[in-house]
Amino acid sequence: MEIYLVGGAVRDALMARQTDATPHADRDWVVVGATPESMTAQGFLPVGRDFPVFLHPQTHEEYALARTERKTAPGYHGFAFHADPGVTLEEDLARRDLTINAMAVPAEQADHPAQGRLVDPYGGAQDLQDRVLRHVTSAFAEDPVRILRLARFAARFPDFSVAPETLALMRDMVAAGEVDHLVPERVWQEVARGLMEQQPSRMLEVLRDCGALVRLMPEVDRLSGVPQRAEHHPEVDTGAHLLLVLDMAARLGAPLPVRYACLGHDLGKGNTPADVLPRHIGHEARSVKLLKGLGERLRVPNECRELAEVVAREHGHLHASLDLSPAATVRLLERCDAIRKPERFEQVLLACECDARGRGGLSERPYPQADRLRRALKAALAVNTAEVAARAMADGLTGPKVGERVHAARIAAVDAEGG
Repeated sequence: MEIYLVGGAVRDALMARQTDATPHADRDWVVVGATPESMTAQGFLPVGRDFPVFLHPQTHEEYALARTERKTAPGYHGFAFHADPGVTLEEDLARRDLTINAMAVPAEQADHPAQGRLVDPYGGAQDLQDRVLRHVTSAFAEDPVRILRLARFAARFPDFSVAPETLALMRDMVAAGEVDHLVPERVWQEVARGLMEQQPSRMLEVLRDCGALVRLMPEVDRLSGVPQRAEHHPEVDTGAHLLLVLDMAARLGAPLPVRYACLGHDLGKGNTPADVLPRHIGHEARSVKLLKGLGERLRVPNECRELAEVVAREHGHLHASLDLSPAATVRLLERCDAIRKPERFEQVLLACECDARGRGGLSERPYPQADRLRRALKAALAVNTAEVAARAMADGLTGPKVGERVHAARIAAVDAEGG
């Protein structure tokens, strides 16, 4: 029985030797020459549902028996797996997606994989040095999830290019309808991971280049080439603006709900009537409608959906909020549900800052609207609503009239604060 460290841990160790990249946190192991019975006899706990995977009795890391796989049906569920002691390490590595993920080192050298005996039958080390994302074998085409994974890796390693033959293979997969068989949960899982990478724009660029974006997120794809007014958007192209906004979200360390809100904030500009371009009157309401469809189709978590809807509907008002009166400011806070959910409102502000700074040549522009609205919200939250309501009822007011008195007190507080 031979055990090898494989995949991302080896890749990232080699990258760390070349750069200051962060080592891979998780370690994956492949066992060659073993049977399920021999693994359990040594105390490993079987956990694999589709193929033999075991948890180490002490470290609880996953150990998988070397295996091959064969395509049996469209999509990514249609596979038959074969694992027995005769499957070699090279055969196991051949089923992996990218050459940079198809390298291994013996387990006894796993603590320092960059100095270990590298098993690299498919040229992963060279592609790592050349900064190329390349498929291992033509078996790549059997699993459409690999298109999404490659796009995610492009976002993680933005200085890597996609090998021309790999891009051609991905285009063939899209043309063959493979991505149409992906289940929504898996699409969202990979898209969410890609949004959280170093340069999310690269994910969208790769998906668009291979034709997958229009099949998976047509609302996003159609933004490319749509013009905007140059005085507000020096980059002009709405699709280019979206890429800048997403990368600004990454630069500012935004959480996933904010990045998803950035992804969807301008969807309505994709179906603006051609005769009114480059203006986009009413695009906010159209964006909200399109976001609802996208969220339902990909089964996006509610936290992301709800934030994205607020940002899509209100981002124009937040951008213009420096000129709002105290009364209009309080109405804006109430529409954003900021008084009930101040933590979420912080995310709204961050998404809007990404939108404002995600524009050609304006990435360092300050966003004073955020501080002004924070001060206004703090003033509104400082109002003792119970006391205001009690006085209103003592004055004989009931029902909505009490709420109006509370609303007026918040306006007064914002006005007094200087908002």
